[in-house]
Amino acid sequence: MEKGAIFIDGGYLKEVLKKFFGKPKVDYLKLSNEICSGLELIRLRTYYYDCMPIKREGNEEDVRLYAGKQKFFDKIEKLQRFEVRKGRLQLIGGVFKQKMVDVLMSMDIIEKCCDHQIQHAILIAGDSDFVPAVKRAKDHGAIVHLYYHPSNIRTELLNEIDELRPLTDEFIDKIRLQ
Repeated sequence: MEKGAIFIDGGYLKEVLKKFFGKPKVDYLKLSNEICSGLELIRLRTYYYDCMPIKREGNEEDVRLYAGKQKFFDKIEKLQRFEVRKGRLQLIGGVFKQKMVDVLMSMDIIEKCCDHQIQHAILIAGDSDFVPAVKRAKDHGAIVHLYYHPSNIRTELLNEIDELRPLTDEFIDKIRLQ
């Protein structure tokens, strides 16, 4: 059986779940198992990429959000064969934007595929910034799968992927926390 790794853009998945599925709580181990069993793969690992929120001194809401996100990351990291990779938030033009998340995810995709640790890279993402990593993974023989929502995806990314898997209500129902 071939090996795969799952690469989750946490910001993307959170946005999709909120906008299109009513913000369900997800069992990330079930998500990983559902994906790998459906593709008939052994899962090397699941990587989850996101940022900690800004924690401004004296702001109780920031402290609450920060503690909640840290608790979530701690929970995810305790799952079997899961890793959390953290970028950072940066204030740009009055808006906080994620930095380093796409680069970290792209580097991991390339490394795992170039080193032949995996034969399948499974992305949950929507950003065209991943196109160079996808091309490189394919150049090294990996099959690249994309789980995405059709209303929240960049065409450039769709055009580079080997196998597309739209996120559906049926799939989300299978991975809900009970």
